[in-house]
Amino acid sequence: MVDETRWRHHRRAFASATTSAAVTKSDSTVLDFNALFVGGGGDVSIDHEEGGAAVVYLGVLPGSILPVSGVRVNAATTATNIVWMKW
Repeated sequence: MVDETRWRHHRRAFASATTSAAVTKSDSTVLDFNALFVGGGGDVSIDHEEGGAAVVYLGVLPGSILPVSGVRVNAATTATNIVWMKW
């Protein structure tokens, strides 16, 4: 028998994006994403929830996908060519 809780978690971590768009780095623009594609390497600063503290992922390599949910990609981000993805 399949463990349904485990399957739901697996499905969320490896889902296909149904919506995506280029990121505009901003300290005020609200997004809603499940992952980020980073085209040009650097640091990525995000807020996981509205009003939450920023989390910085240091030295993200070009071509990386960050499987993180969030509401904002902050202006302090140095990585480039970022695309947000939602499923």
